[in-house]
Amino acid sequence: MNLAAHPSGPLVLVVEDEPAIADILVAYLHRDGLRSCRAADGTAALRVFREQRPDLVLLDIHLPGMDGVDVLKNIRADNDTPVIMVTALADDVDKLLALRLGADDYVVKPYSPPEVVARVRAVLRRTGAAAARAPAAAVLRVGRLEIDQDAHMVRVQTDDGRFEPLALTLTEFRLLACLAAQPRRCFSRSHLIETCLPESDALDRVIDSHLSKLRRKLQAAGNGELIETVRGIGYRLWPGE
Repeated sequence: MNLAAHPSGPLVLVVEDEPAIADILVAYLHRDGLRSCRAADGTAALRVFREQRPDLVLLDIHLPGMDGVDVLKNIRADNDTPVIMVTALADDVDKLLALRLGADDYVVKPYSPPEVVARVRAVLRRTGAAAARAPAAAVLRVGRLEIDQDAHMVRVQTDDGRFEPLALTLTEFRLLACLAAQPRRCFSRSHLIETCLPESDALDRVIDSHLSKLRRKLQAAGNGELIETVRGIGYRLWPGE
């Protein structure tokens, strides 16, 4: 078992007996800000599950020894952690059996790794697993910014020490709060869409538009280039030294 820690994202247990496939899945999960732990068979999966208490399990049905269906039965005996089943068979019997036993979703090989990550994010959002983690600080302070998440208010400190309100739309506020909660971390566009526009079918360019407007407002308030674009990945808030 290899635990690849990320400082903040939900923890996903990847149960896959093919190392190359597991490596690819873990790389895409990490790219989207998710932590991961791994197991290559059913017995190890249950051990890692009990030790690490993941937020979601990505579980291959066909494993050496104890198969994925038996692993799912054991998990569901006393736990409601979200589980996404993975199968190489397009047989509906496998899919329906897994869902009847309590799986939250399934994917069929061969699959697109970004699609799997999107499914993971969707299930975490739907089940509330990610939200069940420790609550975020009510007030975030980054540079001259003060972000009050309870009051949905942003204030900017002026040169003379006063705080002036900064008018933002709801989406702009959510984006700023998400970025400011973990300064210097790069967030993918898909993560920002699912976190800040959860009920929307927004495309990447919609997030780009919202962030462009947010940047202009921050610059006009004297905050310089706080939000950086990371080419090919997404955005991060970089408050400087």
